[in-house]
Amino acid sequence: MSRVRVLYLAGSGRSGSTLVTTVLGQLPGFFAAGELRYLWRRGILENRPCGCGFPVADCPLWARVRADLTDADPAGIAARLAQRLRLRGLPALLRRQRRGQPPVPGHPDDTQLARLYASIAEHALAGRSDGVIVDSSKLPPYGALLGSLPGIDLYVLHVVRDPRATAYSWRRRRPLDGGADDQLMSRPPVGKAALLWLVWNTATVRLWGGRRGVPGRYLRMRYEDFVADPAGSTARIAGFVGATPAELPFPTPATVRLTPTHSVAGNPSRHRTGLVDVVADTEWVTRLPTRAYAVVTGLTALALPRFGYPLRRPAAPAADRAVSPSPATRQEG
Repeated sequence: MSRVRVLYLAGSGRSGSTLVTTVLGQLPGFFAAGELRYLWRRGILENRPCGCGFPVADCPLWARVRADLTDADPAGIAARLAQRLRLRGLPALLRRQRRGQPPVPGHPDDTQLARLYASIAEHALAGRSDGVIVDSSKLPPYGALLGSLPGIDLYVLHVVRDPRATAYSWRRRRPLDGGADDQLMSRPPVGKAALLWLVWNTATVRLWGGRRGVPGRYLRMRYEDFVADPAGSTARIAGFVGATPAELPFPTPATVRLTPTHSVAGNPSRHRTGLVDVVADTEWVTRLPTRAYAVVTGLTALALPRFGYPLRRPAAPAADRAVSPSPATRQEG
């Protein structure tokens, strides 16, 4: 059986992973799956919208995948995954990695997880050996679990964004799946958002970016660099997994042409289609309160230089000083 190539976007929430995933999903041979760790609950149990607009139960692609998982227990898998990937288990996970053991202890559910990715490769990528599943689940423990599953070739794209920007983004009230949804995305306090940024980004580096990482399987990219050169960044990511697309979906350097994907979870911006301007969301520079800025900076200060971020608040771009960007032009995820 051929191995399944998975490009796993790791890091913290609100770092731009949905934008990157959706753009990559426009490339031939790339399947934008969204946050697959949520498939069991949000996709199968709650029947939330697929990126194509249909509920997951009515999406022809996911119907074929689910037909391969008829003996799975979605509720049980979702509950057990939540337990297996808890933040409190991170120290033990890192100790097991140092000892050369699988970071996440094996479980019978892993058979269904491996079957899920094999089924996606068969139905979404027609089994092509050069196909890539883009999974934006972000959580480092889930990526570590995927890396130990049989039949999976894991590549890790570490997407990082300034923690002050992510903390500000978490403050926004957003429906989980767009304007008609009455369930809101979580809104952690700025202190918790900063700690999650620190823990998950540090863990990602420890798992894949250090001496114990597999050479050629880890690439770090900042959100700020991606939106500054989206076409060049997309080409770099494609090359990282061994792909050389003949054409990129950018009619202009700062505009991307998006067609529907089949992403099962993520920022509601995953539903956007058509010509979309890739514009950096810098509203946080002027809108994040001074106290919140100080809290986030204080909690993440030691890690900021490592990822290329200054301690001081940057100057607002001229456009932001003149007028705040509208929600339609904010590109993050």
